[in-house]
Amino acid sequence: MYTKTLGTIVAAAIAVGAGAAANARDLTIVSWGGAYQAAQKKVYFEPFKQETKIPLIDESWDGGIGVLRAKVQGGASTWDVVQVESDELAAGCEEGLFVPLDYAKIGGKDNYIAPAVHECGVGAILYDFVLGYDKDKIKDPPKSWADFFDTKKYPGKRALRAGPKTTLEIALMADGVAPADVYKVLKTKEGVDRAFKKLDTIKKDLIFWKAGAQPPQLLASGEVVLTSVYNGRIDAANRNDKKNFGISWNGALYTLDSWVILKGSPNVDNAYKLLNFLGEAKNQAKLPEAIAYGVTAKGANALIPKARLADLPTSDENIAHAVHIDTAFWMENIDRLTEQFNKWAATK
Repeated sequence: MYTKTLGTIVAAAIAVGAGAAANARDLTIVSWGGAYQAAQKKVYFEPFKQETKIPLIDESWDGGIGVLRAKVQGGASTWDVVQVESDELAAGCEEGLFVPLDYAKIGGKDNYIAPAVHECGVGAILYDFVLGYDKDKIKDPPKSWADFFDTKKYPGKRALRAGPKTTLEIALMADGVAPADVYKVLKTKEGVDRAFKKLDTIKKDLIFWKAGAQPPQLLASGEVVLTSVYNGRIDAANRNDKKNFGISWNGALYTLDSWVILKGSPNVDNAYKLLNFLGEAKNQAKLPEAIAYGVTAKGANALIPKARLADLPTSDENIAHAVHIDTAFWMENIDRLTEQFNKWAATK
């Protein structure tokens, strides 16, 4: 009896000590690594530490709701603030993996553009799928997705992302559907059929890309004359590889990454201080100098040089005719439409 009681006391003491250690750990933020996180470190993470004197560790990850689920449900998460994609934000919020945000602690909802405000996350960046081309090879630039499908005006191969997401939206806009009506049409069987019928018109001239690095390579090699592409990849090719690629922003499809606080974080107060810092316009305005992602704080555009603002998806001109990718639609329909897309792509 005495031994058992002593063992219980020792185990409890160890558990308390472990809990205290967990509670004592430094604030940890997690992003996507690479050049993007290097820019974040310079613009956000190091200045935050200097200004607040709060220790901050930054780590990287490759995404996946399963990773977040394991972190939270395991009860010993070493992460506090994580950058997530829109699908992860929606699924994780529904599963209760994130702390519902108190916007009063991060500048208020009015501090951010409307698409950046979510009950479980706040927008970190906004980025686009755009129509890309090589200015050295095309003197009369394409102005819309309808031009993408015009093989007489722009002969040659063209590339779209492998899979239905973004591809079906592009086909509908090329067929005359207004950007604001894309998902209203795509939610019908007739709309889906219409998109595939439009894709049929360029099928023999169409190739598909999977990795974000591929479209600029396809343009550079001349393998394609036009391609859908992440706007940041065009910017990087122009700035780093001295390419002369162009973008048509008309009908661009945009999505956001968001910051979330993982449920069970022992550092919620400091996490809010970090989110507040990340959300300040004066801080966000520094990020685009390093990488062409759109900002989410309302006042940031005014602080960005006009020449650079023109390269961003969140400039007033570039976002005016853009379409917000409907996360809820794709979470509900991705499996069914992927199966249909794969069958279509496999037939000649």
